[in-house]
Amino acid sequence: MNIITYWTFDMFHIWHLNLLRKCRELAGDDKLIVWVSSDEFNTLKKKECIIPLEQRIEIINALDIADEIIIENTREQKAEDIKHYEAQLVIGADWVGKFDDYWCIYIPRTKDISTTDIKKKVIDLYLKKQNANKTTT
Repeated sequence: MNIITYWTFDMFHIWHLNLLRKCRELAGDDKLIVWVSSDEFNTLKKKECIIPLEQRIEIINALDIADEIIIENTREQKAEDIKHYEAQLVIGADWVGKFDDYWCIYIPRTKDISTTDIKKKVIDLYLKKQNANKTTT
């Protein structure tokens, strides 16, 4: 069974790796198609990427886990791509119910890790350091 997954893959972390490993396992000898969301599409979704698209694709490619890596530019691509590749959609369990029309497999998230959480930690650490610097000057 061909597997297709769509992600931004910004600030690549262990949840991304776990997801891709599970997708590869589900695909078996069939194709694993990984769609990486474009910077423009992420802007439309009101997501700010830290890592540019070309680098995110290079990271996924270096893992040698996907049979094909393609750029996602619109939400409408999902239905077309699933049909074109005769693939089953696999995404994180935080999206349960949102893609049921696509015969979707939901994968449990890796506990306590997300790009949003990492970005928040970086901001919090930065602000903490800034406040510490203010009190020492």
